[in-house]
Amino acid sequence: MNKSTLALAVAVGVLAQQAGAAGFIEDSKATLGLRNFYINTDNRDADTKASGAQSKQEEWGQGFQLNFTSGYTQGTVGFGLDAIGLLGIKLDSGGGTNGASATSYGGTVFPSESNGKAVDNYSSLGLTAKAKISQTELKLGTLQPKLPVIVTNDGRMLPQTFQGGQITSNDIKDLTLVGGQIEHAKGRNSSNNEELSIAGANAHTAAGRDSNKFIYGGGDYKITKDLTAQYYYGNLKDFYKQHFVGLLHNWAIGPGVLKSDLRYFNSRDDGANGHDSAYYTTGDYGTGITKGKVDNNLISGLFLYSVAGHTFGGGYQVSNGDSDFPWLNQGDGSSAYLTTDMQIAKFARAGERTWQARYSYDFAKVGVPGLTAGVIYLRGDNIDTSGKEGSVLPQRTVSATNASEWERDLTVAYVIPEGPLKNLGLTWKNAMWRNDIPGQRSQDENRLIVSYSIPLL
Repeated sequence: MNKSTLALAVAVGVLAQQAGAAGFIEDSKATLGLRNFYINTDNRDADTKASGAQSKQEEWGQGFQLNFTSGYTQGTVGFGLDAIGLLGIKLDSGGGTNGASATSYGGTVFPSESNGKAVDNYSSLGLTAKAKISQTELKLGTLQPKLPVIVTNDGRMLPQTFQGGQITSNDIKDLTLVGGQIEHAKGRNSSNNEELSIAGANAHTAAGRDSNKFIYGGGDYKITKDLTAQYYYGNLKDFYKQHFVGLLHNWAIGPGVLKSDLRYFNSRDDGANGHDSAYYTTGDYGTGITKGKVDNNLISGLFLYSVAGHTFGGGYQVSNGDSDFPWLNQGDGSSAYLTTDMQIAKFARAGERTWQARYSYDFAKVGVPGLTAGVIYLRGDNIDTSGKEGSVLPQRTVSATNASEWERDLTVAYVIPEGPLKNLGLTWKNAMWRNDIPGQRSQDENRLIVSYSIPLL
């Protein structure tokens, strides 16, 4: 039994003795979230560019997410218990085009059996014991952190979850402090908890390497009501150490508000990643060399001006160093805290320079509340990289100088604002990704999402 599991068992035992205390039941909340999710990906270009990838990937399913959040027992130390139950049911796996491969956890949406066929359903239950003193809260068990150095992915039918412990304190005015340790992750297309890794080392082969320790900490300080400073640190044992500094600012200009988001990451190797090739990550390490130790500096700025329902935005990002930007990535779909983390690509390869333009509109301003639409265009270049191409093994290694990529994302969403179907959400996401990066295929992708939340308590 690992440390976090033992701690959770002890905490649940203590809680069981006090569950009847006032506050635990009275302040409890439960909701059932329904998400009907369809995805269709068209992988373009011939197999001369990348072998093994299906030309079409398609899946459709119904997800159920039950969230229970308890109140706290009375006393100096209050105890509580949260739970998240997840169930995914296959409606269609695309006739064998679910995107599963020998080195993947599963398909695009569902886990897969040994023959690559999508399972009919999958489920999991996560429990989180919690304790609170004043404005400081400790959680042990299933976590879904959303911080600059660790971000839970919720971009498919069911969300990603982590296992570990986290403490959050708001006892100091205008300052939020967070610290924790993560030991396992459960992917969005899985019901199993896996150890942690990064791109380049996460393949399901004998050469793949994992870690069971990611520690993180930092805080947000509200300098003024419109200016927030951030610092966070993350360390995945034997892979990388990462420092993050950020500034968030809102500035009223004329009839609208300008939001500025400045971010800086400094990422370096840790332990085995500095000398053991099995722990190496992806990047540009010279002609024909596709992996090496973590070495990356990333800086970005995003500026959004909102006025009368319109939001206009632009941004720029620079990724320097020999390696691509590192983040927790088990190879089953994950998120990074980047202004360029889009529907398909992340635009954070070694040497990459990316600019972006955004526009969105809230139709409530013209009498259609609940309807929103937006478009984002990004272009990255200056990518010096290598990759394996070809449909015949062994594949040839190809190098590219000043490679480029671009993506256009379009989103239209409508949430019914009133009536018997209030809060029923309908979303269409369309993305196009084009590139001349060795070993990568261009993609077109559509996602259709119908969501609804039912309060139970």
